[in-house]
Order: sequence, then C-alpha cells, then structure tokens
Amino acid sequence: MSFTRTTEQDSNYNHLEKMSVKELITNINNEDKTVPLAVAKSLPQIEALIEQIVPKLKNGGRLFYIGAGTSGRLGILDASECPPTFGVSPDLVIGIIAGGDTAIRNAVEFAEDSTELGWQDLQHYNVSDKDVVVGIAASGTTPYVISALETCNKNNIITGCITCNLNSPLAAASKYPIEVIVGPEFVTGSSRMKAGTAQKLVLNTITTTTMVLLGHVKGNKMVDMQLSNNKLVDRGVRMIMNEINVSEETAKQLLDKFGSVRLAVKNYSDGNP
Repeated sequence: MSFTRTTEQDSNYNHLEKMSVKELITNINNEDKTVPLAVAKSLPQIEALIEQIVPKLKNGGRLFYIGAGTSGRLGILDASECPPTFGVSPDLVIGIIAGGDTAIRNAVEFAEDSTELGWQDLQHYNVSDKDVVVGIAASGTTPYVISALETCNKNNIITGCITCNLNSPLAAASKYPIEVIVGPEFVTGSSRMKAGTAQKLVLNTITTTTMVLLGHVKGNKMVDMQLSNNKLVDRGVRMIMNEINVSEETAKQLLDKFGSVRLAVKNYSDGNP
C-alpha cells in the first residue's frame, strides 16, 4: 500500500507572516473546523478498538497509551484525567511517553527514534495479554511506538493506534488502527495543531465511552468523580439533591459521610442515611 505523509505536506496557506491577526485566526479556525468531520469518518475504527478495550478492563486488564512528543503528552493527559473524572485507579489507564517524565515538559532528543525503549517502558508495568496497548503518533512512523506495538503483537497483547496518515507503518503494526486524516497543517508540519486536536478528540471518545460501559456514569452524571475541590463538591451536592430529592443540607451531610455521589445515593435509597 502507498504511504504519503499528508501531515508533512505544504500548508494550504502561504505568506503567513503577512497576514493580519484576524486573517490568521480565521484561517486557523477554518482548518480546525475540518477535524471533527475527519474524526467522524474514523468512528467505525474507534468502535472496533473500544469493543476490545472494555472486556479487557472488565477482566482486570489495563489500557496503555504510548507515544512521543505531542502524541505522548496527549496520551498522558487523557490517562491522568480518568481518576478524578471517573474515580478509577491511576493504574487503569496509563500514559507512557518516550524520554520519560522529563519529556512531558521538555523535548528529549532522539528518544522517539529508539526501537527498544518503548517495549522496555511497557515492561516496567509488567504489561501482559490482559492489557491493551494503543500507540499514538500523528506521523505514523515513530520507531519508539511502532517497535513497542510489534513486540506487543508477538506477546499476544491487543494493539491499537491513533495516527493521522493513511496506510502508515504504525497502522500496519496495529491490530485495531484508528486513522484520522486531517490533511496538511496551517503551519507546515506542525502536527500539534489539527492532528493533535484529532488525537485529543479520539482519546476523549475512547476513555469516556469505556468508562460509561464500565459503569462509572449514571444517567449523564460523573457519580464516581473525585471530590478534589469545592467546585466538584458543590456539583456532587446538586447531583444528590436532584437524584433523591433531598435538601442541600441533607445532601452535604450524605456526601460528607459517604465520600462519593454514588455511595451517598445508594445508602440513602437503601435506608441507611
């Protein structure tokens, strides 16, 4: 199959430095509008991967994201938001970036070019065939990610990927590839823009859908969210008030006693206020 890096092709715009602020932001926004449409075309691929993830997590497995640069950071961001949003263990969804934690803030030279470190980083978590590993790379050519997935395949670990080029080496190394083709970036090659936005949308979709199916959402509410600040405590109080029709004072007492919206509602409904 032919492979063209559309993420590296010349921008549809030129002489950016001559544009006014209004022209720049309008053109960037026009490009951004195309991203959700590109994601929509990949929904069948997203569905296929999620249908592999959910049973694994129900049976004690974990979801790993592994990437380099912007892609790695996006995976870590999505993983780090699962515990506070859905009340799950930090060990359920794990983000790994080439170059380690230093690379979250600063580029680590040539880390993404290693064909050994990706699998080594996964081994630190004792990855096994109970887990799912999703490689993230806009280009679809990152050796760190590709080699990690290839080794996962050899160990009967389910693999997926999120990439923004069609028929890439990364997709070929993935059992369940997700290809979101967003085309050239506004600034040529700056895949933190449309490609990064596309990856963020896909990651949100994967974890949110998975957590709903794992039972961490009731109705449309985050009943297992961590009460880590006053805003979330207030939200939890309102959720309890609406769910079981009690006063604000009673809702606060229940939330303080049981520590979560789910437990507060359950215990009250069970006659254990």
